[in-house]
Amino acid sequence: MARRSLIARQKRREYLVNKYAQKRKELKEKGDWKALQKLPRDSSATRLHNRCNSTGRARGYYRKFGVSRLVFRELALQGKIPGIMKSSW
Repeated sequence: MARRSLIARQKRREYLVNKYAQKRKELKEKGDWKALQKLPRDSSATRLHNRCNSTGRARGYYRKFGVSRLVFRELALQGKIPGIMKSSW
């Protein structure tokens, strides 16, 4: 499981990206790069990283389900993801 500080940092970044999205868009259209640099660094959308909703794991993330591969496997085996079942032939 990821450290709680990493999860909290990611949530703060998501908040800042949403807060400054409109302002960043306007400054980019104007070409005012000096003012853009004065905004918080974490307000840039490129600093976001996909993380598992339950564990906070950054690697092995499935976008469609919003969880890591480990959590996905557990949920699939428990039958909690509709339409997903372990293959057998």
